[in-house]
Amino acid sequence: MFIINYKLKTALIIATYNWPKALELVLLSVLNQSVFPDEIIIADDGSTPETKQLVQNYFQKFKPKTQHIWQEDNGFQKTCILNKAVAASTSDYIIQIDGDILLHKHFIKDHISNAKQGTFIHASRVFLNKKITNEAITNKFYNFSFFKIGISNRFNIIRSHLLSTILSTINYNLKGTRGCNFSFWKHNFIDVNGYDEDMKGWGKEDTELSVRLMNTRIKKYKLKCLAICYHLYHNSSSRKGLNMNNIILAETISTKKISCINGINKYAKRK
Repeated sequence: MFIINYKLKTALIIATYNWPKALELVLLSVLNQSVFPDEIIIADDGSTPETKQLVQNYFQKFKPKTQHIWQEDNGFQKTCILNKAVAASTSDYIIQIDGDILLHKHFIKDHISNAKQGTFIHASRVFLNKKITNEAITNKFYNFSFFKIGISNRFNIIRSHLLSTILSTINYNLKGTRGCNFSFWKHNFIDVNGYDEDMKGWGKEDTELSVRLMNTRIKKYKLKCLAICYHLYHNSSSRKGLNMNNIILAETISTKKISCINGINKYAKRK
């Protein structure tokens, strides 16, 4: 039996940058949720006013508390905007996605029902190809069947409590530690000082954060067959800066680092 903790105050944080058509589809999938978060926060890494207008239009449709946290476009600074968004949240539990992730209608419900103290969650995603992505954006469509042509990671589209019980595990494998389908307790995030803002550019920031959480004996729960989401196709992000991020990750692993220096402490303090 799966019980929803309705007393748990939850925030959904959506990281975005200059793709308002995709963000609109994401927000439509949020409106379709069977269980709503208490807060919806857009973590905007410097998008143009078109995104701001879209967010303002859609926020009128939401009953939960909403915030649009924006910072000036100064290159890829996802770690910084996510720290700001978490600091601005008043919730106990954070569910984090990217602005190209469409949600199954029970996505929020599944994260809440699997939230346990002492753990954080990484779940899976389904990939949409370029053709189906364009169709989805044009037709504002965000529900996909197992047999839909144009998807990969097809197994991840199956939602089953039974299979989830069998396949979901506590593990310390760093593969698949991505922030596009990720949830955690805010106090655990602050204890490790959040994302390391020395990590600039695309890649490894979610993995490095996960390592520090695990170094504090917080367990990673790899959730399967629940919290389903669909990843819109887009061209690969620039890998500029990835080498430095890999160096920071390697140091965190080798030294069993718990807290970074350049983190969320600039915006939020430990209680």
